[in-house]
Amino acid sequence: MPTDSLMSREAVIAFLDEVFPQIHHGGPGPVIEAVGPLSATLRLPYHKRHLRPGGTISGPAMMALADLALYAAILANIGPVALAVTTNLSFNFMRKPAPRDLIGEARLMKLGRQLAVGEVLIRSEGETALVCHATGTYAIPPRKS
Repeated sequence: MPTDSLMSREAVIAFLDEVFPQIHHGGPGPVIEAVGPLSATLRLPYHKRHLRPGGTISGPAMMALADLALYAAILANIGPVALAVTTNLSFNFMRKPAPRDLIGEARLMKLGRQLAVGEVLIRSEGETALVCHATGTYAIPPRKS
């Protein structure tokens, strides 16, 4: 397993801006705050585009945060692989998020040649209680020689 990230935070951001420019459509999306060995931390800014009726941050917004957090952690550790794809995501919504930014902390539990498995802990900024726990698996395409 890698001990140092291959891509810096800035390199991951630049790569995502190039291959997924649509993540910025319609207002603020997740912000990559840090990447490291087998990890990434992202922030989802509190914004009306992420709200559901009742004024709480929607499940789909938290799902997008978790999926992108796992992808950022994988990219940071294997390099720019656009075709690493989600094969499974599972979510446990634990409580209503506070009306503030969400912080997603991704940790890869396995990073192999073909699969990566990780979890994401999502909290409202400034709180310790989880609002969501997600697990996911990504398929990693074969490296070209």
